[in-house]
Amino acid sequence: MTSIDLNCDMGEMPGALADGTQEALMSYISSANVACGGHAGDAAMMRATIEQALRHGVRVGAHPGYEDPANFGRNALQLSPEEIANSVHRQILALEKIAKPLGAVIGHVKAHGALYNQAAQDPLTARAIAEGVRRWKSDVILVGLANSVMLDEFRLAAFSVAAEAFADRRYESDGTLRARKFTDALLRDPEEAAAQAVRIVEQGNMIAADGSVVSLAAQTICIHGDTPGALEIAAAVHHRLEQAGIVVRPLPRS
Repeated sequence: MTSIDLNCDMGEMPGALADGTQEALMSYISSANVACGGHAGDAAMMRATIEQALRHGVRVGAHPGYEDPANFGRNALQLSPEEIANSVHRQILALEKIAKPLGAVIGHVKAHGALYNQAAQDPLTARAIAEGVRRWKSDVILVGLANSVMLDEFRLAAFSVAAEAFADRRYESDGTLRARKFTDALLRDPEEAAAQAVRIVEQGNMIAADGSVVSLAAQTICIHGDTPGALEIAAAVHHRLEQAGIVVRPLPRS
């Protein structure tokens, strides 16, 4: 039976926590990437997000980013590999401090924003992320952009990896994500996002911004919690996957 992990970046927006949107999203996903206080989140947000994940049987992962909340971690910072490794390690420890007393196990790590995008193209950044995680532990899954050098570097660092695709993002013909400066970078239509997710799982490819077909095999598909209409997108993606006979289930333990 075909299956896919459906993940979402969470613990980033107090408003989504307060109005119930974040917990509603938990009904449609299998893994939550919890912001660790770098680009967003604080101890209270981490705790609330982990508690919601546990209630819904959703796997918990760490979501470290550049420690730049003013720009939501979406601006690249000029840090050395050692500084990146230290930052990633520090953020994971902050999340684990909250997770462990709640009985939650951090099963995967996925970088956020500019850190993720840099690592997808720069081996040194990818190695720095892997080193930061290794200082915590090595029996954990590292999530990275499908077909990117970050997965190669994570494997070379002896980690289990999960190739990631995005339901709510448009791609370039080279398999990179379309920059957010373009108005069509986000797929805001739930049905369009759902169709992209199903195609990725069933056919291992998707249609890029220029109309070309891009090979895109993935073990996990992301829906951004801060995308406008994220709840409707998540519901549509989950429903269309189920209609296609695709089971939504978390990644296997490393």
